[in-house]
Amino acid sequence: MTAEEIRATLTLCLMASYADGEKHDREREQIREVAQGLAGDAQVNLPGLYQDVLLRRVQLPEVLGRLASPESRQLAYEMAVCVCEADGHTSAKEDAFLAQLRQAWGLGGAHTTGGFDAEAQAMADAPLQAPLQTPLDASIAPATPAPHPAAADALPTTAAQRRPGSLPPAEMDRKILQASIMNGAIELLPENLSTLAIIPLQMRLVYQIGQSYGYELDRGHIKDFLATLGVGLTSQYLEQAGRKLLSGLLGKAGKGLLGGLGRQAVSSGMSFAATYALGHVANQYYAGGRTLSTDMLKDAYQHVMQDGQQLQARYLPQMQATARQLDTAKILSMVRGG
Repeated sequence: MTAEEIRATLTLCLMASYADGEKHDREREQIREVAQGLAGDAQVNLPGLYQDVLLRRVQLPEVLGRLASPESRQLAYEMAVCVCEADGHTSAKEDAFLAQLRQAWGLGGAHTTGGFDAEAQAMADAPLQAPLQTPLDASIAPATPAPHPAAADALPTTAAQRRPGSLPPAEMDRKILQASIMNGAIELLPENLSTLAIIPLQMRLVYQIGQSYGYELDRGHIKDFLATLGVGLTSQYLEQAGRKLLSGLLGKAGKGLLGGLGRQAVSSGMSFAATYALGHVANQYYAGGRTLSTDMLKDAYQHVMQDGQQLQARYLPQMQATARQLDTAKILSMVRGG
């Protein structure tokens, strides 16, 4: 894609992120931080695009007109769908926004866009209760004991306060590590649906950790917990997909697994480290009876994220090996619980 097409696609994604008109100030700030974090490409100037969208200095017809080729339109439309689905089922306003795109580009109804809309919706509606998948080939799973972050142990949960869990501590550490490897592997894949899949798998990990301590959680609670840690669902997808788009790798199936995209994953370390931190902080939170303050949780998450980023390179070979066994169909089945 040309720099102009990339600018238009990212502008469209930012417009999609605000299409429902109901973004919390916290999520707006996270989207702004994503724009700042991806500001390295001077040709694109993502912070400037963010300001244009926020201040309504750019209109949808103008943006759509900058995407002329069928390929650029399809990729931009798929990214917009994923942005709208990232925080759950699309709202009426988001449906109307996506319908505008289809009408402007002559894509027909949602049922005619190659099944992409239905598959994205299936990911958004994925059941929390389904089992978490471990690496597909047991031979690539790490054989050594899973690491345990000291930053999580620093949270004030005494042995007397700790609720009994259904998993021994070492097994919980392994569960969190395997979920982190799987999401790190999915981050290596260039398809939009693969990028979107990381979010429901993270939510499922939190659900199962809470369940292991006797809590039956719903989506609303898990979203609130993630938001407390500073994990935005829409902003997380925007950052992951934005990095791939700016690297010229998004949508190029079968390319870059061990090359550019692998290097990108190491440089960002996002999905592995975020899942690792999310799992360990959730484990301490639910083990401690959900008594930790917002500031404690945020601080712990940031410190465990640093641990996860340091571990990223160690487990990259397992992520790459897992990624070789994955495709969009397998990931969709995994998210659906098949």
